[in-house]
Amino acid sequence: MSVTYSLPEGAFQLPPELIELKNLVRTIVEKECIPLEHEFLANRPPADIGHGGGGDVRGESLTDGWLPPEAYQRLTAISKQAGLYEVNLPVEYGGPGFGVLGAFVVAEEINRCLVRLPTAYVPNILYSCDEAQKEKYLLPVLAGEKFPAFAQSEPGAGSDPGNSMSTTAIRKDGGWVVNGTKTWISYANRAAFFMLQAVTDPEKRQRGGITMFLLDADTPGLSMTPVNTWLTTNSHVFTLHLDDVFIPDGNVLGEVGGGFQLGQSWLTVFDRLSRGYLATGALSRGLEMATEWAKDRVTFGQPLSERQAIQWMLVDVYVDLKAIRALCYETAARADRGEDIRSLAAMCKLVGANWGHRSIDKIMQVLGGIGETTETPIPHWYRMLRHGRIGGGTDEIQRILMARSLFKNGRETWLA
Repeated sequence: MSVTYSLPEGAFQLPPELIELKNLVRTIVEKECIPLEHEFLANRPPADIGHGGGGDVRGESLTDGWLPPEAYQRLTAISKQAGLYEVNLPVEYGGPGFGVLGAFVVAEEINRCLVRLPTAYVPNILYSCDEAQKEKYLLPVLAGEKFPAFAQSEPGAGSDPGNSMSTTAIRKDGGWVVNGTKTWISYANRAAFFMLQAVTDPEKRQRGGITMFLLDADTPGLSMTPVNTWLTTNSHVFTLHLDDVFIPDGNVLGEVGGGFQLGQSWLTVFDRLSRGYLATGALSRGLEMATEWAKDRVTFGQPLSERQAIQWMLVDVYVDLKAIRALCYETAARADRGEDIRSLAAMCKLVGANWGHRSIDKIMQVLGGIGETTETPIPHWYRMLRHGRIGGGTDEIQRILMARSLFKNGRETWLA
């Protein structure tokens, strides 16, 4: 059938360079990472690895698994040789400049396996460092020598930090004295420093009254206690206690009063989209595992793949996977164009966590008892995706953010 309008190349099609990148990462993950997954899941991480950084932190992927440091050193070398280690960095810091969409494409393939291919982990907050801060914080993070942690949430200010944050920073000669408590801080025990938010003007609060500080992990007055969750047997999140902690003026990140906006820029672009690529990565490989199992598994003289109940569950997974990926690709591309993606990013987190969890549940059901064994990635993905409905902002908060956009922007929000 002929048409009279100019046909687009596709509803959404990755540019050739990102397709090539995606295929490269997939090949390396399948060849180098997936074969290590059984060993990874057979071992438990040491209780205390200590401060610093390294690929082993991200490799553990909120899972009770562990590989020795030399395994990650080897994977890091492979990543660097393939030109992938710096793939998420902007051009000015040695990266290819593939932007948010490129980062999503890479992360989706990496998340097909619980053993993560190491890449440089640099929160975009750190690009606001001044020259002295770059030397002490940004450059060591770029080199993989230091691992940072983000400290915003508090016991009474998880979902509403702007209005409820109680950690304060009071001016003192040459710096600030900080008192308060932060909690749900991921990998605080491994961090060399924290990107810490504190109230510096209680009247302005999120509108110019919250400041971001770079806080060294060995600063006097800072201590931490573990928070035990169902995700892992060894705690991966901690509560920070700040008792008259002194932070010098030189460790203010960005402008005084500009810390809330810095934090939101990280949460919007990276944390919320991370729920999308976790879902698409996990569902991609999970669907692969489930379809192969359904074809090979015979019960009552018939392969599972010939049973409509099984077919429909796997079709539901397929639909969720394609829908999550399409939404996230669009959101990432819009971020690279400099558009306001707060509402779309909230949607990515909501569907990535919710649809991802309901689909991994179906994959587990198809696999039966095998899907519950901790020797496979399925139950680990199940917990991680369920956690996505809470960590980084609950489902309810994401709906609030989207509702604000609906009423503020009207039909521009939903019309194509």
